[in-house]
Amino acid sequence: MKKLAFAFITMLALVILASCDDTETYAEQRDRENSAISQFIRDSSITVITESEFRENGYKTDVSNNEYVLMQNSGVYMQIVREGCGEPIQDGETTTVLCRFTERNILTDSIQLTNDILAFASIPEKMSVTNTNGSFTASFLTESSLMYTFYGSTSVPTGWLVPFPYIKVGRQTSPDEEIAKVNLIVPSTQGHKYASSGVYPCFYTITYQRGR
Repeated sequence: MKKLAFAFITMLALVILASCDDTETYAEQRDRENSAISQFIRDSSITVITESEFRENGYKTDVSNNEYVLMQNSGVYMQIVREGCGEPIQDGETTTVLCRFTERNILTDSIQLTNDILAFASIPEKMSVTNTNGSFTASFLTESSLMYTFYGSTSVPTGWLVPFPYIKVGRQTSPDEEIAKVNLIVPSTQGHKYASSGVYPCFYTITYQRGR
């Protein structure tokens, strides 16, 4: 696993270097990122709704219309595919959350990392999440985290935390229950350290399930 992670980081560093022009300013890199997000939205036929519309819709997105809500404070676009089962994470609560995810680099249109494949079936992404007055913080648990293994940090990308006020985080206890699932467009400012330094956005599909 460590050799694989090293090879991945080396490849990722080369991708970041190749995508960056030494003469580009940070503002120009952000412009390129924003253009890539806009193109991705067009190519994916995404319908963007406002937070007001999201609130009026009962904090739901219409998947049949491929709706995503733009969260103005973070710049994250969120689609709630499934609200989930069980209960939301309560104020003052700290709990373990298990995730399956796929991370796609929007600039290169390539999958960078996923644990939603057979090779990593035994390694759910595990993180500790705390709700403090509606503000969520989290850290990856090193014993079961591809994100930590490959990116070398326990810090959970801020973009991953955006769905928590709007989803239920439980465990499936009957066939008609489904765990929470979201799609996210995460700008570099809300991503992991490599996305931040490389100024590239990522598209995530993530499921959230309460740990035991």
